[in-house]
Amino acid sequence: MGGTFDPIHHGHLVAASEVAHRFDLQRVIFTPTGIPWHKTRTTTPGEDRYLMTVIATAADTRFEVSRVDIDRDGPTYTVDTLRDLQSAFAAEHAPDTAEWFFITGADALADIVGWHDPDGIIERAHLVGVTRPGHQLTDPGLPEGVVTMIEIPALAISSSDIRTRVAAGKPIDYLVPEGVSRWIRKHGLYAGDNS
Repeated sequence: MGGTFDPIHHGHLVAASEVAHRFDLQRVIFTPTGIPWHKTRTTTPGEDRYLMTVIATAADTRFEVSRVDIDRDGPTYTVDTLRDLQSAFAAEHAPDTAEWFFITGADALADIVGWHDPDGIIERAHLVGVTRPGHQLTDPGLPEGVVTMIEIPALAISSSDIRTRVAAGKPIDYLVPEGVSRWIRKHGLYAGDNS
Protein backbone atom coordinates (compact mmCIF):
# COMPACT_ATOMS: atom_id res chain seq x y z
CA MET A 1 0.00 0.00 0.00
CA GLY A 2 1.67 3.14 -1.19
CA GLY A 3 1.03 6.68 -0.05
CA THR A 4 2.49 9.76 1.51
CA PHE A 5 0.83 8.89 4.85
CA ASP A 6 1.10 12.51 5.95
CA PRO A 7 -0.30 11.49 8.42
CA ILE A 8 -1.56 7.92 8.24
CA HIS A 9 -5.16 7.65 9.51
CA HIS A 10 -7.90 5.13 10.22
CA GLY A 11 -9.14 5.34 6.62
CA HIS A 12 -5.80 3.96 5.41
CA LEU A 13 -5.97 1.13 7.94
CA VAL A 14 -9.56 0.22 7.08
CA ALA A 15 -8.71 0.27 3.36
CA ALA A 16 -5.73 -2.07 3.90
CA SER A 17 -7.86 -4.40 6.02
CA GLU A 18 -10.72 -4.47 3.49
CA VAL A 19 -8.40 -5.16 0.55
CA ALA A 20 -6.54 -7.85 2.52
CA HIS A 21 -9.87 -9.52 3.26
CA ARG A 22 -11.22 -9.20 -0.28
CA PHE A 23 -8.11 -10.68 -1.92
CA ASP A 24 -7.13 -13.00 0.97
CA LEU A 25 -3.76 -11.27 1.34
CA GLN A 26 -1.33 -12.70 3.88
CA ARG A 27 0.25 -9.31 4.44
CA VAL A 28 0.05 -5.68 3.47
CA ILE A 29 3.31 -3.77 3.20
CA PHE A 30 2.84 -0.04 3.80
CA THR A 31 5.42 1.98 1.85
CA PRO A 32 5.52 5.65 2.84
CA THR A 33 6.68 7.73 -0.10
CA GLY A 34 10.20 9.13 0.13
CA ILE A 35 10.20 12.21 -2.09
CA PRO A 36 6.83 12.31 -3.89
CA TRP A 37 7.43 13.31 -7.52
CA HIS A 38 3.86 14.57 -7.95
CA LYS A 39 3.29 16.63 -4.77
CA THR A 40 3.50 20.40 -4.99
CA ARG A 41 3.47 20.95 -1.23
CA THR A 42 6.32 20.14 1.12
CA THR A 43 5.72 16.89 2.97
CA THR A 44 6.58 16.12 6.56
CA PRO A 45 10.04 14.51 6.85
CA GLY A 46 10.06 10.88 5.74
CA GLU A 47 11.31 9.59 9.08
CA ASP A 48 8.27 11.07 10.88
CA ARG A 49 5.86 9.63 8.30
CA TYR A 50 7.59 6.24 8.47
CA LEU A 51 7.48 6.10 12.29
CA MET A 52 3.83 7.22 12.41
CA THR A 53 3.04 4.40 9.96
CA VAL A 54 4.90 1.89 12.14
CA ILE A 55 2.94 3.07 15.20
CA ALA A 56 -0.40 2.91 13.37
CA THR A 57 0.11 -0.58 11.93
CA ALA A 58 1.75 -2.28 14.92
CA ALA A 59 -1.43 -3.95 16.24
CA ASP A 60 -2.29 -5.86 13.03
CA THR A 61 -0.11 -8.91 12.34
CA ARG A 62 -0.91 -8.69 8.60
CA PHE A 63 0.62 -5.22 8.35
CA GLU A 64 4.27 -4.27 8.04
CA VAL A 65 6.07 -1.11 6.98
CA SER A 66 8.92 -0.84 4.49
CA ARG A 67 11.58 1.86 4.36
CA VAL A 68 12.27 1.12 0.69
CA ASP A 69 11.04 4.53 -0.53
CA ILE A 70 12.18 6.53 2.50
CA ASP A 71 15.76 5.25 2.12
CA ARG A 72 16.02 5.57 -1.70
CA ASP A 73 17.57 8.79 -3.05
CA GLY A 74 15.63 10.86 -5.55
CA PRO A 75 11.92 10.97 -6.33
CA THR A 76 9.70 8.01 -5.47
CA TYR A 77 8.22 6.13 -8.41
CA THR A 78 5.80 3.23 -7.89
CA VAL A 79 7.59 1.04 -10.43
CA ASP A 80 10.80 1.34 -8.37
CA THR A 81 8.93 0.53 -5.16
CA LEU A 82 7.45 -2.63 -6.66
CA ARG A 83 10.78 -3.66 -8.23
CA ASP A 84 12.68 -3.23 -4.95
CA LEU A 85 10.05 -5.02 -2.84
CA GLN A 86 9.82 -7.88 -5.32
CA SER A 87 13.62 -8.23 -5.49
CA ALA A 88 13.82 -8.43 -1.69
CA PHE A 89 11.02 -11.02 -1.66
CA ALA A 90 12.69 -13.08 -4.41
CA ALA A 91 15.93 -13.17 -2.41
CA GLU A 92 14.09 -14.95 0.43
CA HIS A 93 11.42 -16.96 -1.45
CA ALA A 94 10.76 -18.56 -4.81
CA PRO A 95 9.97 -15.46 -6.94
CA ASP A 96 6.83 -16.92 -8.51
CA THR A 97 5.19 -17.81 -5.17
CA ALA A 98 3.51 -14.45 -4.64
CA GLU A 99 0.81 -12.48 -6.37
CA TRP A 100 1.40 -8.74 -6.01
CA PHE A 101 -1.19 -6.00 -5.55
CA PHE A 102 -0.60 -2.25 -5.36
CA ILE A 103 -3.17 -0.44 -3.21
CA THR A 104 -3.61 3.31 -3.51
CA GLY A 105 -6.32 5.95 -3.64
CA ALA A 106 -8.65 5.73 -6.62
CA ASP A 107 -8.12 9.44 -7.28
CA ALA A 108 -4.37 8.86 -7.67
CA LEU A 109 -4.95 5.75 -9.77
CA ALA A 110 -7.14 7.71 -12.17
CA ASP A 111 -3.95 9.52 -13.27
CA ILE A 112 -1.81 6.39 -13.70
CA VAL A 113 -1.21 6.99 -17.41
CA GLY A 114 0.82 10.06 -16.33
CA TRP A 115 2.93 8.08 -13.84
CA HIS A 116 6.52 7.07 -14.50
CA ASP A 117 6.54 3.75 -16.45
CA PRO A 118 2.85 2.77 -16.05
CA ASP A 119 3.42 -0.36 -18.17
CA GLY A 120 6.13 -1.49 -15.74
CA ILE A 121 3.71 -1.01 -12.83
CA ILE A 122 0.99 -3.03 -14.58
CA GLU A 123 3.46 -5.83 -15.31
CA ARG A 124 4.45 -6.06 -11.64
CA ALA A 125 1.11 -5.84 -9.77
CA HIS A 126 -2.66 -5.90 -9.90
CA LEU A 127 -3.82 -2.37 -9.09
CA VAL A 128 -6.42 -1.71 -6.40
CA GLY A 129 -7.96 1.76 -6.20
CA VAL A 130 -9.76 2.53 -2.94
CA THR A 131 -12.26 5.34 -2.53
CA ARG A 132 -14.81 6.73 -0.11
CA PRO A 133 -18.56 6.10 -0.40
CA GLY A 134 -20.34 8.32 -2.90
CA HIS A 135 -17.16 9.17 -4.78
CA GLN A 136 -17.39 8.52 -8.50
CA LEU A 137 -15.11 5.62 -9.40
CA THR A 138 -13.27 6.65 -12.55
CA ASP A 139 -11.96 3.98 -14.90
CA PRO A 140 -8.35 4.96 -15.62
CA GLY A 141 -8.65 3.40 -19.09
CA LEU A 142 -6.45 0.40 -18.38
CA PRO A 143 -6.89 -3.03 -19.97
CA GLU A 144 -9.57 -5.34 -18.53
CA GLY A 145 -8.56 -7.13 -15.33
CA VAL A 146 -5.62 -4.85 -14.48
CA VAL A 147 -7.38 -2.75 -11.84
CA THR A 148 -10.04 -3.27 -9.20
CA MET A 149 -11.86 -0.30 -7.65
CA ILE A 150 -13.22 -0.76 -4.11
CA GLU A 151 -15.39 1.59 -2.05
CA ILE A 152 -14.13 1.81 1.56
CA PRO A 153 -16.49 3.13 4.27
CA ALA A 154 -13.95 5.00 6.45
CA LEU A 155 -12.19 6.85 3.63
CA ALA A 156 -14.13 10.04 4.26
CA ILE A 157 -11.12 10.85 6.47
CA SER A 158 -8.29 12.58 4.62
CA SER A 159 -4.72 13.44 5.55
CA SER A 160 -5.11 17.01 4.29
CA ASP A 161 -8.17 17.52 6.54
CA ILE A 162 -6.18 16.19 9.50
CA ARG A 163 -3.30 18.60 8.79
CA THR A 164 -5.77 21.48 8.53
CA ARG A 165 -7.42 20.50 11.83
CA VAL A 166 -4.06 20.34 13.62
CA ALA A 167 -3.03 23.74 12.21
CA ALA A 168 -6.32 25.20 13.46
CA GLY A 169 -5.91 23.63 16.91
CA LYS A 170 -8.87 21.28 16.41
CA PRO A 171 -8.92 17.72 17.77
CA ILE A 172 -7.96 14.75 15.62
CA ASP A 173 -8.96 12.11 18.17
CA TYR A 174 -10.50 9.02 16.53
CA LEU A 175 -9.35 10.16 13.07
CA VAL A 176 -5.86 8.76 13.58
CA PRO A 177 -4.60 6.03 15.92
CA GLU A 178 -3.84 7.39 19.40
CA GLY A 179 -0.09 6.80 19.02
CA VAL A 180 -0.05 8.83 15.80
CA SER A 181 -1.92 11.68 17.51
CA ARG A 182 0.65 11.66 20.31
CA TRP A 183 3.54 11.64 17.80
CA ILE A 184 2.06 14.66 16.00
CA ARG A 185 1.69 16.59 19.27
CA LYS A 186 5.11 15.56 20.63
CA HIS A 187 6.93 16.65 17.48
CA GLY A 188 4.76 19.69 16.68
CA LEU A 189 3.87 18.37 13.24
CA TYR A 190 1.40 20.36 11.08
CA ALA A 191 1.09 23.18 13.63
CA GLY A 192 1.87 25.86 11.04
CA ASP A 193 0.68 23.85 8.02
CA ASN A 194 -1.59 25.52 5.50
CA SER A 195 -2.00 22.55 3.12
